[in-house]
Amino acid sequence: MFVVILLMGQNRYARERWEQLPEVVEYEGLGFTLRAGPRQPQATTQVWEPVAIYAPHALTEDEFKEIYELNRHHIVELSLEY
Repeated sequence: MFVVILLMGQNRYARERWEQLPEVVEYEGLGFTLRAGPRQPQATTQVWEPVAIYAPHALTEDEFKEIYELNRHHIVELSLEY
């Protein structure tokens, strides 16, 4: 299983668990592209599943990076060591 983070904007995201990671998906009526991962976080006090990050098709790479950073402090998977 994979932990999937779907970034939609600042403080707007979804967390899912999927068995497969297609390059392109539709989620709640929006088109998303796999932007990062899957990557295996280093073990901490718990064992983590591999993490994949999706973002809307329309975002540029710079916009994706900005949204990623804006959400980093409240989405634990974005702050893990890989």
